[in-house]
Amino acid sequence: MKKVTQTDQVIEALRKEGGFATLKRLNEILDFSKWKSQTPEASVRRIVQDSEKIFKIRPGLWALEEARDKVLQKLQISEGNKISEEQFSHGYYQGLLVEIGKYLNLTTYVPAQDKGRLFLGKPLCEVSDCTVIPPFTYDTLLRKARTIDVIWFNHRMMPTDFYEVEHTTDIKNSLAKFYELQDFFAKFHIVADKHRETEFKDKLNVSMFQPIYKRVRFIDYERVAQFHSALRLQKNFSW
Repeated sequence: MKKVTQTDQVIEALRKEGGFATLKRLNEILDFSKWKSQTPEASVRRIVQDSEKIFKIRPGLWALEEARDKVLQKLQISEGNKISEEQFSHGYYQGLLVEIGKYLNLTTYVPAQDKGRLFLGKPLCEVSDCTVIPPFTYDTLLRKARTIDVIWFNHRMMPTDFYEVEHTTDIKNSLAKFYELQDFFAKFHIVADKHRETEFKDKLNVSMFQPIYKRVRFIDYERVAQFHSALRLQKNFSW
């Protein structure tokens, strides 16, 4: 009888998940009790990266080659179609941020206009806690805040973190929103591909944004995915 390897177990777990899963999900459903490894999560990461039977959809998201067409159809990704790729990426990173916030016991918000956007086949409205923004301030400021891609709220329903996912749109527009919300005791984050970090720094380093210069952080997609996949191992939250 053929010995079941760790790679076999990862592949079978992906099959049970419909052919795809985040690293976080794989770490949750795999039985590590018989894995002779001090760091099984790292072993899973190595397996998905090295196996020819598994392909990467996005950072932190993996799928079976045998189910490629089915998975891409379910996730509504048309390879080579820029609009399709951008729509998926935007919803994917919004969803990761929502799941991280919920894991940290924070209330999560996404805008009403994004409630139908998909995160791994589910509408974001089914993943986030709310799509109607809590009334934490005056209407004039709420109108600015309600368009932010993801907001985390504490137990007093005050915002702790604002996130804007910038795949191709102008980063300056997001910085302008943060500028209007600077009086709140909250952190501001631009989430984008690593190659946009220089652009982010250039846009932030103008006189208008000096009041928020030290409060806005750039987080690349890989960092978001890495943090999401290792949530169980995080003792203290810090980007």
